[in-house]
Amino acid sequence: MLELLAQTGLNAVYAASYISLVAVGLVLIFGVMGVVNFAHGELFMAGAYCIVALYADMHLPFFVAVAVGLIFVGLLGILMEKTLFRPLKDNPLGGLVASIGFLMILQALAVLGFGVRMEHIPPVTQEVITFSDKVRLPVARLYVIVAAIVFLSALWYFLKRTKFGWALRASAQDPQAAELQGISITQTARIAMFIGAGLAGLAGALTAPLVSVNPHMGHSVIVTAFIVIIVGGVGSLEGAIVASVAYAIVHTFVTTFYDGVLADIVGLSLMLLVLIVKPTGLFGSVDRA
Repeated sequence: MLELLAQTGLNAVYAASYISLVAVGLVLIFGVMGVVNFAHGELFMAGAYCIVALYADMHLPFFVAVAVGLIFVGLLGILMEKTLFRPLKDNPLGGLVASIGFLMILQALAVLGFGVRMEHIPPVTQEVITFSDKVRLPVARLYVIVAAIVFLSALWYFLKRTKFGWALRASAQDPQAAELQGISITQTARIAMFIGAGLAGLAGALTAPLVSVNPHMGHSVIVTAFIVIIVGGVGSLEGAIVASVAYAIVHTFVTTFYDGVLADIVGLSLMLLVLIVKPTGLFGSVDRA
């Protein structure tokens, strides 16, 4: 039993890692731009298909493909900011609807480019870290965990210790006051979209060899991300990380000891419970970001 608990705990850490990358990116975009990006799950999917194209088909080194995927999806985010969200910055509902349209476009492009079949990518490595006979951590999963720690730590440093990071935080807290101080709202929105989209692409690229890649894989990811940011507090990066860990632990343990459907129900119930007790979420406030 102890070994099963330990293995489930490792599985939860892996799940929390990629969920937190997606959720933090989504929170950053909302915090700076005030936009609910429903296409964020498809950015995760786009990162995964970068690995299909570059690593599985073109045989580029895996981490080169991951880096290209991160940059490509980040640039895709900038394209979304310029063509969708910037023209509709005074119409949040319009931006939400536009993101749903972009979601469908990305799915259609994935189907045109790769078909509807599930892609099974060759494993990056067969190495496994063995703690005991029944407690193992595949190195491919360790890559996801390490990447989450490194990139989220780098994001924290960027936001807390750099001028651009201060500008992003100022824009999130009070856009009008930030603009009066000479901060370009357009520039901060562009940076936020690049980072937020890039984190989603990174998560998709790193997990691609561990899952079945398909044009609709972003659906479950975006639902999970929304649950996480609502539980953590809309606009709170710290809340997104804490809620990612909590959700991953609950969902993984319930799936292991019962089944996945019940785990989804428990996850939604957890969100409802938090909203009943604290409507703004664990770390949320009445103000945006």
